[in-house]
Amino acid sequence: MDKNTLSHTTWECKYHIVFAPKYRRQVIYGNIKADVANILSTLCKRKGVEIIEAECCSDHIHMFVRI
Repeated sequence: MDKNTLSHTTWECKYHIVFAPKYRRQVIYGNIKADVANILSTLCKRKGVEIIEAECCSDHIHMFVRI
């Protein structure tokens, strides 16, 4: 199990994030889906965030990340 530790503490920060377009319009498909995945992946790498799992649906995006 991957946990961060100090002398008296142990922690593991994981977050479930959901992105949804305004009015939950079904616009995430095809090229847009690939572009969004690429952008989010690049941003997470820059900030040192590990993407554990991610899924693009037609009207929202789920991400499970570890910071």
